[in-house]
Amino acid sequence: MPTIRELALQWLPPPEALLNHVVTRVPLVGPRMRLFAAAGVRFEDVTTSVFMLGAEVWAPRRLSVGAGTIAGRRTVLDCRGGVTIGRSVNIGSEAMIMTAKHRVDEPSFADAYSPVEIGDRAWIAVRAIILGGVRVGEGAVVAAGAVVTKDVAPYTIVGGTPASPIGERRRGLDYELGYRPNWL
Repeated sequence: MPTIRELALQWLPPPEALLNHVVTRVPLVGPRMRLFAAAGVRFEDVTTSVFMLGAEVWAPRRLSVGAGTIAGRRTVLDCRGGVTIGRSVNIGSEAMIMTAKHRVDEPSFADAYSPVEIGDRAWIAVRAIILGGVRVGEGAVVAAGAVVTKDVAPYTIVGGTPASPIGERRRGLDYELGYRPNWL
């Protein structure tokens, strides 16, 4: 006879499914962010960061977020390899941070995980993709639709697929993001 725990594991959705299909749709920002924190996301200051409606977080206990960080609508944060996001980082809608991959040359198609680190005041624009093992430096900009496969130096602007340098950003940034709507 199966135990209650075995039955629960068999019939109930995993906690991440509840996080990404229920919590991410909570219309009030404050409660939604506290639920993300309760699920294991480590916020420097949960009252200043915003995950917009539809933002997904996989492996929330492997995610650390600095104060004032914003993740746009339908952003996907795959944190199985570990993700560290600095302060006042702006992650555009539908951007993806993917720390997992498959080893295509192995007969078993084995999975592999590598961490991602995003420095303070970086901007990851709409629909950009950051792959595992990458560090995006302080103040760097990843252009819309770019696919980042290698580290991005601080204050460097990258774009394209694969992403390559297309410019430099002014140094000495001192802004703090403070966008926090009641809804959304």
